[in-house]
Amino acid sequence: MAVSLRLLMLLCLVGLGASRWRPHDVAAKLAAILEHQEAQRLAMREHHPGANMTTPELIEYFGYPVEIHQVTTSDGYILELHRIPYGISGPTGESRPVAYLEHCLLCSSSDYIMNNPDKALAYKLADAGYDVWLSNMRGNTYSHSHETLDPENVNFWQFSWDEMAVYDVPESIDYVLGVTGATGVYYTGWSMGTTVFWAMLSEKPEYNDKIKAMAAMAPVAYLDNAKGPITALAPYADDMDTILTILGKGELFPSSEWMDNMAETYCDMEAVTAEVCYNFLFLLCGPDIDELNKEYLPVILAHTPAGSSVHTINHYAQVLLTGLFQKYDYGRLGNLNHYGQDTPPLYNLDNVLAPVGLFWGNTDWLADPEDVAKLASELPNVALNYNINKTEFNHLDFGWAIHADELVYRYVLDFFAQY
Repeated sequence: MAVSLRLLMLLCLVGLGASRWRPHDVAAKLAAILEHQEAQRLAMREHHPGANMTTPELIEYFGYPVEIHQVTTSDGYILELHRIPYGISGPTGESRPVAYLEHCLLCSSSDYIMNNPDKALAYKLADAGYDVWLSNMRGNTYSHSHETLDPENVNFWQFSWDEMAVYDVPESIDYVLGVTGATGVYYTGWSMGTTVFWAMLSEKPEYNDKIKAMAAMAPVAYLDNAKGPITALAPYADDMDTILTILGKGELFPSSEWMDNMAETYCDMEAVTAEVCYNFLFLLCGPDIDELNKEYLPVILAHTPAGSSVHTINHYAQVLLTGLFQKYDYGRLGNLNHYGQDTPPLYNLDNVLAPVGLFWGNTDWLADPEDVAKLASELPNVALNYNINKTEFNHLDFGWAIHADELVYRYVLDFFAQY
């Protein structure tokens, strides 16, 4: 479909005058346009080399050591972890505290390295003396395999963030502790990376002992005050989930070459469509034009979205509609089958006993300040509740902002240093 649309657009560019040309003239004109577009695309890739690299390649590009590890969960999903065992500046020594970073919805390990090394959180932690582990939960670009299930089959996608919380996160942490010999990790979560943390400790409170401290950036448990398109689409999410499942479609927004090319072409800061691209992001996640990293955006959008399951996205819609931090709602019969009761069980935030630092922004439409306040009132051990010191700071800024290092990460590092 994408190729057909592209050819139609090119035919329009050739113009009505093409009717005066012979067939081979039209073909030559089309070939010249395609060649010019490809030259532009390659030039953009040279200008943004990270757009054409994987997370490990990008880490290596900046001169940092990197390792690739695999974890097979007890329900068969094969997860890929990326490790930066040490930095290229800062403290040295074999014994290093372990930092574990969990990504947001439709994201991957790449989102913690989407800036230059003196700005991105993963590099800053490594240079501060941490052994850094970047997670990839099931269904994203790097964790797209299973022992027996095929991603082309809808059965592969029968999960939400419930399963990520019960399998992916704790079993990845166990693997990291086994490799490093550490007794606990310094956990950083961004958006969904915080959601799965609350859910994990609700279901597996013994993991409190494996958490030194937890930094929650743009923390999400409630969506009562969310804004933007998500609020308009949420009422239809269950029906769309059902329809897509029946049609055998379980994956949404996977990484693709088509998406990469769109980002490079239309979100490049020199493109005439750049402002449209920027405003679309603000519409989704809240305004903050000052911190939008226009130079790095084509690289960011070449890595994100990284895909997830339909159920995972619908699960957030259910939280928004019910106002409850609860497990996935399969409908009455499905709930009886999964949980032995008509309704999905609530998660118990009283079980989150590890010291938590909350980091939140004023114009975050997906982790609204009022929803963060509600979450803070229910967590038993909030050691830090930090409002980013800027009038506008949105949901994406925690990973992508130009000055996230000064506005957020320095306080994350200070928080961890206390434990």
